[in-house]
Amino acid sequence: MTATEQEQREKVKAMVADAKIAMLTTMTDNGKHVSRPMAVQDVEFDGDLWFFTYADSDLVQQIGLHPQVNVAFSDAKHHNWISISGAAARVDDRAQAERLWNPFLKAWFPDGLETPNLTLVKVHAESAEYWEAAHSSKITTLLGYAKAAVTGKTPDAGENETVRL
Repeated sequence: MTATEQEQREKVKAMVADAKIAMLTTMTDNGKHVSRPMAVQDVEFDGDLWFFTYADSDLVQQIGLHPQVNVAFSDAKHHNWISISGAAARVDDRAQAERLWNPFLKAWFPDGLETPNLTLVKVHAESAEYWEAAHSSKITTLLGYAKAAVTGKTPDAGENETVRL
């Protein structure tokens, strides 16, 4: 049974909410891809992902040249993975920063919202691919992979869905 587009969007939303850290991939000026871990700030995923960073960071420079990015999540607890493609932009919006701020961010931005050069990066999601593990148990999943290695048969790694957002 194929999920409807709305069901797929809801699944993407739930998977993003479950994952707290993402790998944000950008392209350098010489065409190399660079990934960095980023804490997702908007757990009410509505098609946009928000991240705090420094205005003078490589990330901001790179999205200025090449706004197309990828954001990847791994949810080990539920054995799910998601990859979101979209366009990124720097956003200087104090009201939005206040809405998104949480005390956990002081580890990276010690002066809070008053941190010099603090800015937001917004990724507007255009499409997503996600994989749901076929098995609910980590042990069962690992046994499935071990069995596949011994028998030479491809393991059941779960379902892959592509969603236009």
